[in-house]
Amino acid sequence: MSRTIQPRLTVLRRRQVEARTGLGRSSIYALIADGQFPSPIRLSANTVGWLEHEIDAWISGRAKATRVGTA
Repeated sequence: MSRTIQPRLTVLRRRQVEARTGLGRSSIYALIADGQFPSPIRLSANTVGWLEHEIDAWISGRAKATRVGTA
């Protein structure tokens, strides 16, 4: 029997994403426009958030990309 582990779905608000990534609002939205950052999900008519596991994966990817060739 195969079991798939589902990521815990925790939603981060923009300020939490800024604190985790070190990026400001305009940088986040510019990266989204370039397809280089996870898109937010709509929570209500005026509210968006980001899935925590997608932000964590993005941070891990950036760390790996900057470590290539260094030892």
